[in-house]
Amino acid sequence: MCAHVLVAEDDEKQAELIRRSLLAEGHTATVVHDGAAALAAARRLRPGLLVLDLMLPVLDGFGVCRELRGQDGELEVPVVMLTARSGEDDLLLGLDLGADDYLTKPYSPRELMARIRTVLRRTGGARGADPVVRAAGIGVDPVRHEVRCDGAPVDVTPAEFQILLAMAAEPERVFTRRQLLHCTRGFDRSSTERAVDVHIMNLRRKIEADPRRPVRLLTVFGVGYKLSGRL
Repeated sequence: MCAHVLVAEDDEKQAELIRRSLLAEGHTATVVHDGAAALAAARRLRPGLLVLDLMLPVLDGFGVCRELRGQDGELEVPVVMLTARSGEDDLLLGLDLGADDYLTKPYSPRELMARIRTVLRRTGGARGADPVVRAAGIGVDPVRHEVRCDGAPVDVTPAEFQILLAMAAEPERVFTRRQLLHCTRGFDRSSTERAVDVHIMNLRRKIEADPRRPVRLLTVFGVGYKLSGRL
């Protein structure tokens, strides 16, 4: 069973390793690096599974679980919790808060992928969740691997898809070229940060009425790019 997986891990190298492993398994992935971003992305994306590091900045993994499982079970998204702690109290607290599995660092990517497969088989992912990520009139479906603009299908490359998925998951967030380059890893292995500009230019041709005057995919001079949260 393939799913869209939200990865909340503050170690960027570890997060990238998890993302690549997920892609190799046929999943799609969105990566965030703090608990507040994880909570916002989970509510917006309704992912099939959440890989959640316990020691996140801003809001830790326990806090994320409390928020997600509060209010009459706001989200049923399965959670695999990651932690450097091995104490029984932490394990029990994580499970009590709704984690479906618990993996102690260090671990191998193969073990994590096996745990994810097991949890997805057991839970069936987030039941009834709408997988489509929407922003600025764009709909990105990570399950069917489809993009629609104002309801019309848009043909995109795998690298363009990953960039658009990441940006649609966090509209108004400014992404640097380096961050967007990470999104394309596994598809464009020889890419440089300048290649991101080419992907953005191609995407604008596909989703903007006038690519020379974009209103959806915007440049933030001196920083990078963002997808508008409104149209």
